[in-house]
Amino acid sequence: MSKSLTAASLALAFGAAVSIAAAPALAQDTMADKEKCYGVALKGKNDCKAGAGTSCAGTSKVDHQGNAWSLVPKGSCEKMASSTSPTGHGQLMEFKAKKM
Repeated sequence: MSKSLTAASLALAFGAAVSIAAAPALAQDTMADKEKCYGVALKGKNDCKAGAGTSCAGTSKVDHQGNAWSLVPKGSCEKMASSTSPTGHGQLMEFKAKKM
């Protein structure tokens, strides 16, 4: 094997390792400006948590389900409309949906 091929392979492997190691840090930075907002997701469009018997993302059964959340820009949740919330807006905590 030639020295240039070995050096190129080593450089490629090192670059890949650095990229993989940096990925979680980039994801964490992206999440820093988001918050979980309950009661704003449309049916089947939640990011996670939708009550007992559901697996996670995309499992909400109704619009604005009180125990299903979506990630939204930080500070915007309690300004978003929610037809099932006691306040009429998204909530930072899970809530029992009001009757329609």
